[in-house]
Amino acid sequence: MKRIVLISCVKTKLDHLAKAEDLYISDLFVKNLAYARKLKPDYIFILSAKYGLLKLNDRIAPYEKTLNQMPVQERRAWASGVISELRKYADLKQDEFIILAGNKYREFLLPYMRNYKIPFEGLSFGNQLKALKKVLGS
Repeated sequence: MKRIVLISCVKTKLDHLAKAEDLYISDLFVKNLAYARKLKPDYIFILSAKYGLLKLNDRIAPYEKTLNQMPVQERRAWASGVISELRKYADLKQDEFIILAGNKYREFLLPYMRNYKIPFEGLSFGNQLKALKKVLGS
């Protein structure tokens, strides 16, 4: 069984082409990535509203797109693409998924996953940051 962490993209980005792990620069993303690394998973992926499933070292350009304003049908199509990519790395019925993403980013992914955790579910961004700081000791 593999452990896979999924982190959602964020609005705050660099203004130039960069590796995905470096492009997103908000405090929440940086702390989510540090938390993900602390879990020592087999894979860490970023859920990008524009690019779908990203590996940390994928080089991408900045963009302005979010699932939060996307119609349901577009979110379903996005999730279908993410699931298709995820199947290349994971067994959706056996592997453990740790999801660091809001509801719009996970709602159409979860029905495909049998074993998942959402550590900071229900917390506001501010409270997620507090919880992450506590877990990371920072």
